[in-house]
Amino acid sequence: MVNTGRRERRKLETRRRLDEVALRLFLEHGYDGVTVAQIAEAADISVATLFAHVPDGKDALIFDDGSERRAGIVAAVRERDEPILSALHRFFAARGPYSSDLPPEHAPKRDLIVHTPALREYARRLWHSCEPDLTAALAEESDLPPDDPAVRALARFILEIPDLTGTAPDPAAALASVFALLESGWPPR
Repeated sequence: MVNTGRRERRKLETRRRLDEVALRLFLEHGYDGVTVAQIAEAADISVATLFAHVPDGKDALIFDDGSERRAGIVAAVRERDEPILSALHRFFAARGPYSSDLPPEHAPKRDLIVHTPALREYARRLWHSCEPDLTAALAEESDLPPDDPAVRALARFILEIPDLTGTAPDPAAALASVFALLESGWPPR
């Protein structure tokens, strides 16, 4: 058992080091100005080892595996004391480009993601990976079947919100306008 614990700690340490090195290099040289080989060299590991830790390549070095966002969005739906859409709005408002409470040391990473198309697309894929779990949570909390088209449409639209609003001049205002639309429905002519 001790060896397994040590192995896991070493894997986590290597992944942490890769994340730190990649972020530093991306901030210094721009995302497109950095190769996987340069990241591996700066982290003092082989390219093969880098891909063993991060199979999706350099896009994934800025993000976790998506499990935190999946758990967070599902918890927002299930562990709420307010309407579902209000809880989801609050969930997003505390994240990334919407947050006014983001620690200053996280701002460069957030800005890198917002201003790098490849990273925004990877983030979009991570959000989309939440669809089955979010759909199930919405269905359970709404007493509707998970294959109900309205439940599926709401889940899919909710998961598009970061892509639709995250690069707006005022992301928080854009987020609020989308949730206002969802809460009230499409305005009549």
